[in-house]
Amino acid sequence: MMAGVKRLLSFLLPALALFCLDGRAAPRAAECLIPSKPGGAMYLTCRLAQAALADSPGAPQLALRYLPGGVGAVAWHTLASRRRAEPDTLVAFSGGSILNLAQGKFGKASAADVRWVAAFGTDYGMIAVPANSPYGSLRDLVEALRRDPKRVVIGMSGTIGSQDWIKMALLVRQAGIDPRQMRFVALEGGGEQFVAMQAGHVQAVSGDTSEALLYAGAANVKVLAVLSERRLPGKLAGIPTAREQGYDVVWPVIRGVWMGPGVADADYLRWVAAFARMESSPGFARLREEAGLYPFSLTGDALRLHVERSIETYDRQARDFNLRRR
Repeated sequence: MMAGVKRLLSFLLPALALFCLDGRAAPRAAECLIPSKPGGAMYLTCRLAQAALADSPGAPQLALRYLPGGVGAVAWHTLASRRRAEPDTLVAFSGGSILNLAQGKFGKASAADVRWVAAFGTDYGMIAVPANSPYGSLRDLVEALRRDPKRVVIGMSGTIGSQDWIKMALLVRQAGIDPRQMRFVALEGGGEQFVAMQAGHVQAVSGDTSEALLYAGAANVKVLAVLSERRLPGKLAGIPTAREQGYDVVWPVIRGVWMGPGVADADYLRWVAAFARMESSPGFARLREEAGLYPFSLTGDALRLHVERSIETYDRQARDFNLRRR
């Protein structure tokens, strides 16, 4: 009989270990999916969430997982269909993700297909070249493109119509250059862009400031311009804006997370509340700065409304550039 009891206990104890002392189930393992290859700003977004939640007592802990493909499309369709109701799975997004939605690059998907949880901060576009590049300013680079648009190969995340493409298109159009004459290489995420530039495959990168901070510190990257309203504080304080150099282009990039559409209200609101507490915690501003982001916090319905308004703006830009619409 004792042998039977032991076998029963060996079966039950692992299950009992899943419960806290007050009888409630212990938190499930939660994860933040990174919809790009390693090394880019999507990783930084999930990493910021992971680090900030770890500093918040009682908050869930995050594991980071990669799910690249289609510049975010694989992660979108995976969570919107096969994994639509997972209560503890988050996906990183950026302004580029919203732009892809606006242009129909996720098929027939719309902003209403997922649940928008939280935005942690804002990034800004930037233009960079290798440290030994002959181009010492944004004007130098644009003038080279004016002389011969095919002379400079530009690394971008995504294809024609992506946010990296539109940043450059806005810049060169102000110099009288047809954006479709640009020569570019489409890559999967910011990490690949800088790797390609370091290997000499591209001569410039259209990317984001958070990504540039990962590489500029190694003295192998020269940032020519930041696409912000005014100069940014911190490590990029010495970099002039595009406006200072005669090009009126500003490109903010919000960063945050969303969840599948079938997530129960209670689980969704639990995460919204967790991130709202996280963003108001004393140490969050420091972690956000370390991630290369600047203040911008929205959660729940406020974020959803912001996404919807952003899609309207991107719609207008798409029409302006005669980009293919769905």
